[in-house]
Amino acid sequence: MVSSTDDLWRMLDQITAMPWGPGQIAAVEQLVQRADAADDQHLAFAARMLATNSYVYGGEPAKSFVTFSWCLAEFDREPRPYHARHGHTLFWYFKYMANALVNFPAVPLARTHAVLDDMERRYRAGGHSVQAVHKYRHRVARHVGAAAEAEEWYRRWVTEPRDQLSDCAGCDPTSQASYLARLGRDEEAVALAEPVLAGRLTCSEQPQAILTALMLPYLRTGRLEQARDAHRLAYRRHRRLLADLGDIGEHVEFCALTGNDTRGLEIVERHLEWLDRAPSPAAAMRFAAAGALVLGRLAAGGPATAGLTVHRRAYGDRPAADVPVGVLAAELAATARELGGQFDTRNGTTEQSEQVERWLTAEPIVEYLPLSASLRRRVSAPGTATGPAPGDPAAADRGTPPARAPHDGPVPAPAEATADELLDLAEELWRTHRPAGMAGVLNAFDERFDGADLPPRVLARRTEMRAAILVADGDLAGAVVVNREARTRYEELADQVRAQVVAGRLGPMLYETGSTDEGMAMTRAAAEHLDRYGDARQRVAANLRLAALLSRADAEAEALERLDRLDLAAADDPYLTVQAALHRTQLLGQLGRHEEYGPAAEHAYRVSRELGLAEYFVPAAIWHAQSVDDPTRRIELCDEALALAPAAALLPLRVTRGQALLAAGQPADAVDELVEAVALCVEQGADGIDYLRSDLANAYRIAGRLGEAAEVAEEAVVGLDRAGQQADADQNRYLLANIYRGLGEPEPALALLDQLADNLDGPDNLPGRAQMQEEAGDILYDTDRDGLAAQRFAAAAESYRLAGLPQHELRARRREAAALLWSPDVPAALAAVGRADRVAAGLASGEPAEPAVVWELSMFADTAARVLAQSGQLDEALERLSGVPDRLRSIEAFGEAAQIEVFGGELLLDSGRPAQAEPVLRRALGGLPTGSDPARRTAWLLARTLDALDRSAEADALRTEYGLTADD
Repeated sequence: MVSSTDDLWRMLDQITAMPWGPGQIAAVEQLVQRADAADDQHLAFAARMLATNSYVYGGEPAKSFVTFSWCLAEFDREPRPYHARHGHTLFWYFKYMANALVNFPAVPLARTHAVLDDMERRYRAGGHSVQAVHKYRHRVARHVGAAAEAEEWYRRWVTEPRDQLSDCAGCDPTSQASYLARLGRDEEAVALAEPVLAGRLTCSEQPQAILTALMLPYLRTGRLEQARDAHRLAYRRHRRLLADLGDIGEHVEFCALTGNDTRGLEIVERHLEWLDRAPSPAAAMRFAAAGALVLGRLAAGGPATAGLTVHRRAYGDRPAADVPVGVLAAELAATARELGGQFDTRNGTTEQSEQVERWLTAEPIVEYLPLSASLRRRVSAPGTATGPAPGDPAAADRGTPPARAPHDGPVPAPAEATADELLDLAEELWRTHRPAGMAGVLNAFDERFDGADLPPRVLARRTEMRAAILVADGDLAGAVVVNREARTRYEELADQVRAQVVAGRLGPMLYETGSTDEGMAMTRAAAEHLDRYGDARQRVAANLRLAALLSRADAEAEALERLDRLDLAAADDPYLTVQAALHRTQLLGQLGRHEEYGPAAEHAYRVSRELGLAEYFVPAAIWHAQSVDDPTRRIELCDEALALAPAAALLPLRVTRGQALLAAGQPADAVDELVEAVALCVEQGADGIDYLRSDLANAYRIAGRLGEAAEVAEEAVVGLDRAGQQADADQNRYLLANIYRGLGEPEPALALLDQLADNLDGPDNLPGRAQMQEEAGDILYDTDRDGLAAQRFAAAAESYRLAGLPQHELRARRREAAALLWSPDVPAALAAVGRADRVAAGLASGEPAEPAVVWELSMFADTAARVLAQSGQLDEALERLSGVPDRLRSIEAFGEAAQIEVFGGELLLDSGRPAQAEPVLRRALGGLPTGSDPARRTAWLLARTLDALDRSAEADALRTEYGLTADD
């Protein structure tokens, strides 16, 4: 329990460093209560000033009215010395109040005008410019639809001199650009704002606010790239803050105006729960209207989008549910209209209702502007895949195609051919995968022999061929009926071999159309019969079909056994050879027999390349590419396959090629390939899009395009969570956390690492949990939140202890002590050293120690010595360092040895033992690179030591040698 006012003031500093949001608000509210209980008026005032800011930026501005009023009343009632320090901030907060009050229809406009009047009085009395007052009077006039009044206040605002109470150099132009854009003066808005973007913006609301204001001016003036970039950069910053819900609504509208309704849906779904706790009715109205616009467009978009749903999380008594887009669009529109009516009732105008209707009926400005980092072109509905067709020059340019590619087209039917000869030709075309040619020959057969009195065997064969045509056309149900007829005809002819050939084909069709038991039994019986009575080709074909069916039935081992028994040489059929090679490769992959998979894939590639049939060659090339280690060879194989690939095969090829390019160190090219793969995945309605987005996010990361990497990784996390794949979602969360760190966004990175630590809560996950806690500590330590960092390091140490990893535990304990030392909380740091001592004792008892253990023990000795030195225990600190540099040199850690030796010399000097310090520092200096910062620091310490020994001439010579002065 915090009790002393010193602790409370320290708590105030810690809360100030917290990110905006519920956590900071809860902490500051607790601080206000404790400050009141401690009867410290200054602290109570400072806490409420902090609370006012926290409420505004944390998404609960209504609460700021109370804290601001309290501070203003005390400021007026009983002037105190500390008021002078807070006066400027208090006057600044008037702008928060003037802006926020307008956003609540329950607050009379008279109150807002009264606040503005009071604000103007105080600013004038204090000798300040009233430029900011004019700005917020303009804001109120715009809100109620008083156009002439708004224009007049705008004129005064932009002509009044600025001073230290004016909004920042980014926020003022933002509001001005927004007004100009509202009037349709887009070129003026862009001209006003772009010089601001060219400068340095340090305000917490920038550059996202000015970029959001520029989205529509950019779009309407044809600056499409700038519009897209403004949306993507600004939304990334807005999306973390509940306070920015209204701005997020503008981004949802932007999606609708640029043909990105699906992306708009994703943003609505991500923030929909915020609507239940919107920062203000105005923000709720803006977000609801934009959401209704984009969802309404999806609902009206036809079968491809009308069936989409939005997942709404549980809130209060309302359960979680997946709501159809049309239903939610109507609900959001009703919410926006109701709120608009409330504002109009308060204002006595119709401005807000009219604005809502404008939002709800807005039309796209451009047909399509690619926004998503994972979907850079517009895709058709799932199931209508598009892409380069076989032979497309763009695809052919990627590599040399296989030696030949059979053409399936018309085949002349010999004029003098008999019925059997035509059927022989059709069957040969069927065997060699030329269905179009087969169909032409059979048409010729029907024309020549229609009505002829044909022998029963010829009729049976024609029936069998008719079933083949139905299969080629995708009519399996029809093929089942006709195959049954063909089988019956052969049985009537007592030709059991041919009847079983047909049964071998019929069985898989039955299995495919739902008669699984009958289909499996029929296929097995056919294979067994043909093993005894069929020729070599019939035996191989029948067992290939049975193996395929066994694989479908999860009997991969039996399927592979049958394939391995095939006498392919006797069959002497390259088509069957290729089928067997492909199926064997696939089975080995399914069984996880990776050592055999690579050679099998290479064999399948070779034999399919010789055959030159695209439907066989393309999958074989993909599998071979996936099995080779050399990324350059993988790319070559993909390029070969792309020259022949049909549209349906482009997705695995793009994925494989993208991964190969990434492995080959070509991340920019990998990004392009994987982006195309995502588009194909969407078009085909294929599974695995979120895993594909994970690969794409990593490619963006490696290419240094971190903003796009974050966007795609976020999409992957959402999708994997929705699919219930927590482990995979967590892997992407970790990737995303590292991307956020690279972007310099510590707060979302921390949130993800904390979530990962919570998710990894089982006993088997303790090492991973500890790693997440330690990495969170890294971020906090790097951002100078040392007290919070120490907490994470301590939690990590405990997780490492429970996992039985003492070396890792010691590292975390060491870092805990270092963070506490910097916080600064020396007593707590000493306690942490004591905890680490117990771990170190256990590690040191093992002999011989591994180099990594020696290093960790040495680094802990250094940290412990620094803590002890800070507490005034110099002798104990020196004792900790005894022998440590030599142990580090024994494992070739020369830099660390020198660092600790210098510290030891400094301790000897500080403890009044310069004679002992001199040799230590000289030895250290001799091992440091000349001209380096550590060398200069050591030379400076040695010069001080020589001064203490009354050897000033030597000290001056040393300073001259290292470019030091007596004042350094």
